[in-house]
Amino acid sequence: MAEIQVGDEVDGIYTAEGIKDKESLWAGFYYLVRKEALKFHRRLPASVELDDLIQAGAIGFLGAIENYDPKKGVTLSAWITQRVRWAFLDELRERDWVPRRVRTHSREIVSVIQKIEQEMGREATETEIAQEMGISLSELQKILSDNNSSQIYSIEELQENYDDSWESSGNEQECLDPFNEAFRENITNVLAKHITFLPEREQRILQLYYQHDLNMKEISLILDLTETRISQLHSLAIKRLRSRLDQEKFA
Repeated sequence: MAEIQVGDEVDGIYTAEGIKDKESLWAGFYYLVRKEALKFHRRLPASVELDDLIQAGAIGFLGAIENYDPKKGVTLSAWITQRVRWAFLDELRERDWVPRRVRTHSREIVSVIQKIEQEMGREATETEIAQEMGISLSELQKILSDNNSSQIYSIEELQENYDDSWESSGNEQECLDPFNEAFRENITNVLAKHITFLPEREQRILQLYYQHDLNMKEISLILDLTETRISQLHSLAIKRLRSRLDQEKFA
């Protein structure tokens, strides 16, 4: 049986006999699944095992090659990558590993930020958020730290939540269809616009974390802050973005 090359994006799913060669495909794309798992794992609590993510990614990979349609104009590697990422998210959502109190606090902080910024016409400070919630500043920062460890691919989730039609199209592959490029570009532009309204330090953290793929420890060394403080500011930045997106969505 001829070996299937990773670069063969259209016909590489099939052997000469026309049978899907999953073993050869897995050998060629395992590196991609593992790479995505490592990127994802570094943002999660220690309780989440890397092997569990790789296993979930393998299931996503199998689903990807079963449903891949080259006529849609999406490359095989792009399709596998996205399905693997969805599989990671599904795995964690099924575990429901985020405590209810963390979810509740997250929604409350977003709501408080909206209220303060609408009233003041500027960014809400941590002190103001804490006062509005009736807690101390240290308590708020502890909540932000807890919240940050629960945020999975935060920017990606904001993109999903911005428009319900993104998740309700009924056809997952359409999300990667080139015809949807303008839609995805619009979401990215909206996020970029709102990021410019964040405090400069929070903008820098998002840039280093998402664009340069640095972890919290690496960012802390660059900005001369503790790793815990970087975690808190990242959490706060995501909540500011969610607040602004919610206001725009329901305006």
